[in-house]
Amino acid sequence: MLRTESGVPVTPAAPPAAAAEAAAAAAATAAAAAAGTATASTNGAATATNGAVASSSGTKTLMAFLAAQKDAVDAALDAAVDASIAPAGPETATIASAMRYSLRAGGKRVRPALTLAAASLFGGEAGMAAAMPSAVAVEMIHTMSLIHDDLPAMDNDDLRRGLPTNHIVYGEDVAILAGDALLALAFEHVAKATEGVDPRRVVSVLGVLGACVGARGLAGGQVMDLESEGKGDDEVTMDTLTWIHTHKTAALLVASAVAGATVAGASEEDVARLRSYATKVGLAFQIADDVLDVTASSAVLGKTSGKDEAVNKVTYPRLLGLDGARSRAEELVAEAKACLDVYGDKAEVLLGLADFIIARSN
Repeated sequence: MLRTESGVPVTPAAPPAAAAEAAAAAAATAAAAAAGTATASTNGAATATNGAVASSSGTKTLMAFLAAQKDAVDAALDAAVDASIAPAGPETATIASAMRYSLRAGGKRVRPALTLAAASLFGGEAGMAAAMPSAVAVEMIHTMSLIHDDLPAMDNDDLRRGLPTNHIVYGEDVAILAGDALLALAFEHVAKATEGVDPRRVVSVLGVLGACVGARGLAGGQVMDLESEGKGDDEVTMDTLTWIHTHKTAALLVASAVAGATVAGASEEDVARLRSYATKVGLAFQIADDVLDVTASSAVLGKTSGKDEAVNKVTYPRLLGLDGARSRAEELVAEAKACLDVYGDKAEVLLGLADFIIARSN
């Protein structure tokens, strides 16, 4: 039975799983259509948050790559959840529904795309096939982080990707457990489903994924973010803000790139380049998020806008101003792309992704 946030039982118009999953599927379709409209102008070039035009060819290549991989990633996510509860029964119906609700709630699949693009760079089609379990895992970890971030004890949000957040639909208790289950499944799936890869590389990927979630990853960055709310600019400096988002935001993007490169057989030097690239992309991603929180509506964002100011959070626009924040994001993207100069056109998808990070509208 579904519940309101206060825990009062409600009778849904349709079975919980069917209603939630249908809503998520509809949101995904709408989000994909919106993304296509927002990222391309009439001449096919992407428009950045400050009106600058990103690389047309790189952005077109990226959008084609995202479109080509999205269905495969979504199918692999569904299959992984199905396998985790087999044999399916009424005992696991609620938690499986809660897991699928947030997995299917739309999203650009940037992190799995980053994993697959890195794998393609070093291993071609075979590398991408080998990296699909890792791509699925990073999306599960990302979805877990969104479920937990939206909880009343964290960001206390009731809207995500244009839908009620997981705890609004299923209650706080089930939402927490659904996030926990997704996190556990991420590691299980990499361990069980990765085929044709040196086991030492699989273990390395598991280590990278674990590190990105821990005290020097998502969890540690989130704690610092929570502790910084309500503090003044003199207490939360640029160094502090950079530390927060290197760990809270960039860490999972780094893990996504490194996992794909590692599974595909990249050298340590190649992995180091991808790590630097993804760190800079991750920080640019956060700056773009901070700018959008100020400039975009809740309808466009698919989540509540203006939340940073409402909780007196120190952000990049607050420290640098809107123009300064946009300029810093552009600098980071340029630095990220420079990390891949050695690969030339072979890195076109990754270059396009860097441009897309600050060209997106949500």
